Amino acid sequence: MPSPWTTALAVFVAALGLLPGAARAQWAPSERVTYLIGVAPGGTVDLYARGIKEALDRLGLMHGQTVLAENKVGAGGAIAMQQLKGMRGNAHWLGTFHTGAIAGAVTGLIRADPRDFTPVAMMVEETSLVAVRADSALEDGKELVAALKADPTRLRIAVAPALGQSTHMALAKPLQAAGVAIDKLTIAPFRSSGESVAALLGGHVDVVSATAPVILPQVQAGKLRILASAAAERGVGALAGVKTWREQGVPADYVTYNGVMLPPGVNAEQIRFWEDALRKVAQDRAWIALVEKSGNKPIFRGYVDSHRYLLAEWKASSELAVRLGLGTAK
Repeated sequence: MPSPWTTALAVFVAALGLLPGAARAQWAPSERVTYLIGVAPGGTVDLYARGIKEALDRLGLMHGQTVLAENKVGAGGAIAMQQLKGMRGNAHWLGTFHTGAIAGAVTGLIRADPRDFTPVAMMVEETSLVAVRADSALEDGKELVAALKADPTRLRIAVAPALGQSTHMALAKPLQAAGVAIDKLTIAPFRSSGESVAALLGGHVDVVSATAPVILPQVQAGKLRILASAAAERGVGALAGVKTWREQGVPADYVTYNGVMLPPGVNAEQIRFWEDALRKVAQDRAWIALVEKSGNKPIFRGYVDSHRYLLAEWKASSELAVRLGLGTAK
């Protein structure tokens, strides 16, 4: 029997396909748009949300309205999600759609279910990296795997912002595929990846798992060395020389996505409007430059692909959480 989320997807796909061309632009913002950001200012989620807000305004896509970006911090992002959920059917409200929210909900860190919302677009494909200090004896991912196979507790590994979040999953998945006992790892959670990298630089931990924008500046300063990328394929620019886990013989990757979601209960015309607007943002040179400068990849995937990803990632994260002893499959 199909899940209610799969059924909802099928209904929306049908509605999107049946809308006549003349009706597709019928809905447009008629008041200010509020973009809720469920994290504090300064991180990549905030960076990308504000970049999208700036592009929507600058490109004149809001039909004379403006976009207010508002950081609503607390409960791992659940406060922002609950406020967005309360705006049911109101497409003048946006929220951040991120893989980390899926992992956090599966493990119980975030008391909200991303499947209740409408993911309208994925805009950024993020790269998670594993790094050590430049003076570490570990040279690559293979040596990390060998060390942890010999003794899973030997190295102290930093992740953020909590156990079971995406930076934890991004390391656990390839290590599990390589035969490491991931439930026995010594994992140290920090409030932010900035703090986890600082702990590594200070010698308080031995390894860090974090996204590229946090690690790359320290690599370029000669303070850190990257062991592996969890991306499906090798990156470009500063990441061109970084081998993926697959290139090092580990058959796994863990890609995270950042994008935009709407409240529950929005209709097909509203989804169509935001898809079209965000597609234009994805093609904007300033937006592309912002994402590429951060070390990540600008993309565009609309509602159907985003919703399918959400459901597939929920299942995959649930299964991985069980292996980590952090949750039960749902």
